[in-house]
Amino acid sequence: MPVYAIWNNKGGVGKSYLTFQIASEFARQNPKKKVLVVDLCPQANSSSMLLGGMFDGEEKLNEIHSVHPRLTITGYFEDRIRSPYAPPRSGAQYVTQVVSLNNQMPNNLYLVVGDEQLEIQASRVSNATNPGPPDAWRIVHLWVRDLIQDVLDSWDNADAAVFIDCNPSFSIYTELALTAAERLLIPFSADGASKRAVKAVLSLIYGVTRNPGEQQSEFHLNSQRYRMALPKIYMYIGNRLTQMNNSSASAFKTVVEEIGEEIWKVWQATPQHFCIHPSGASTPGNKRAFRKMFQYEVNDANSASVVSSALGIPISKLTAGAKNVAGKNIVVNQSQLDKQVPNISALVKSLE
Repeated sequence: MPVYAIWNNKGGVGKSYLTFQIASEFARQNPKKKVLVVDLCPQANSSSMLLGGMFDGEEKLNEIHSVHPRLTITGYFEDRIRSPYAPPRSGAQYVTQVVSLNNQMPNNLYLVVGDEQLEIQASRVSNATNPGPPDAWRIVHLWVRDLIQDVLDSWDNADAAVFIDCNPSFSIYTELALTAAERLLIPFSADGASKRAVKAVLSLIYGVTRNPGEQQSEFHLNSQRYRMALPKIYMYIGNRLTQMNNSSASAFKTVVEEIGEEIWKVWQATPQHFCIHPSGASTPGNKRAFRKMFQYEVNDANSASVVSSALGIPISKLTAGAKNVAGKNIVVNQSQLDKQVPNISALVKSLE
């Protein structure tokens, strides 16, 4: 059962949008599998989209957040804070079947709802790592993995896939997400900051330093100390959601090439940080084969992307024509759908 984390150390790269589209499409393509989304971003944007979008989804989020105990990721973390070193096995009660709140979704898609209270909880979660038993850091960093296992146990270990939406900041809850994940999807956008952010991803997780003697992250060092598995890079995804003209396209191509070079160097030095796709393809032997396996671009769908996320309708189910968004008619052109629907479909087909 694959567990994917969607993370970049930079905001604004379309991470939550991709989580929404990838998880929805994966569930559609694999109706016999159960698909779980764990929203570990305090903004809860992927939860909002999955539950109905900018308006209906936000209203449902508010309703969920008003119930006590909160049936969200923070509700589960409260259980763990009370019992930090002995799993309470309560994770399954925090799962919502998405179709029960948004009929546009496949019935095999489930969600651990995001919650802004994560920010307030962060220091309490960190405090659980010290003081405590000698391996307190390791135990706390397995909380999200325990949550996923609780859900799988409640499903009698049915065939499943998990997608974790991460916050850009390298906070404690991001660390827990990465410890739970087996594979890493790295979205990026067309700007120089994305290149720096991808370098930060490689440094923070895998200890890839830019200069000799640079300090490595505590997360990397403790992961080594406790021999904890790190997620392997599965794909880096250029997201062109906001790129709308030729100059942007040219800039995007340059950034893709620069980021590709950065990740290619890591592959050459430490290929064990990568996950060879289970598609029968051989291990890449050159840069072209490497990019074919690990690099992907999501085409810009302009207003179709905006409508899809605002209404909580997966791009594969969205139809052309006028759509009412916040009292305004926004026209979705078939040409926009033709750009992104097969694009997202092909991306998901490359996932196990």
